[in-house]
Amino acid sequence: MPVRKTSPKPQIRDQVSRGRPADGRTRSAATEPPLVDGAALEEIFRRFAETSPAPRGELEHQDAYQLLVAVVLSAQATDRSVNLATGPLFALADTPAAMVALGEDGLIEHIRTIGLFRTKARNVIALSQRLLDEHGGIVPPSRTYLESLPGVGRKSASVVLNSVFGEPTIAVDTHVFRVSHRIPIARGRTPDDVQRELEARIPSQYRLYAHHWLILHGRYTCKARTPDCPGCLIRDLCRYPDKTPPA
Repeated sequence: MPVRKTSPKPQIRDQVSRGRPADGRTRSAATEPPLVDGAALEEIFRRFAETSPAPRGELEHQDAYQLLVAVVLSAQATDRSVNLATGPLFALADTPAAMVALGEDGLIEHIRTIGLFRTKARNVIALSQRLLDEHGGIVPPSRTYLESLPGVGRKSASVVLNSVFGEPTIAVDTHVFRVSHRIPIARGRTPDDVQRELEARIPSQYRLYAHHWLILHGRYTCKARTPDCPGCLIRDLCRYPDKTPPA
């Protein structure tokens, strides 16, 4: 019998939904509400800042390397599931050298509860070895270099650059993509398109924490299927046409 060839599995990188409405419908550009204007945009972030002046991401870490590993593991997984795995993992291997010594099989034993764990283990060991070989085990504040690492895409690099190195960049994950289109404060076909528009539109004084505010807003208030519109901090400024009515 002839042997059927299979294509190699693609490397896992950042993946973000296309931002369809929660009910699965699509809308034409003509029916979409216009972006909020500059005054409304500033008021939105003023309220976010007033409510939570210095928000933090929910992935637990102590340094740039641990955050990088956690972000790679978080692809198609929840922050909670990643934190449950990285607590014991980082107690054993919290540096690139210790991670390489642990090895791919050893790492798999710690991350089996996270989806796609075999590919993620391979990526984490490979990026750890590269950090050792090329930067002495130090994570450099370079987007170009970070995005060249296995399993690291634009979103992951932006998380590290923002959360550890203080760059006012905005990581566009599923939540940010959805919230940006719903309010709407930015539009784009891809996460990169949305990131560019957000970074161009959001006032500079709010840009450092904008990533966190939008993620947390999408995770706990502007949820995918049933947004908590009655309890929303910015409901009077949001132009989403399918707001959830009061109970």
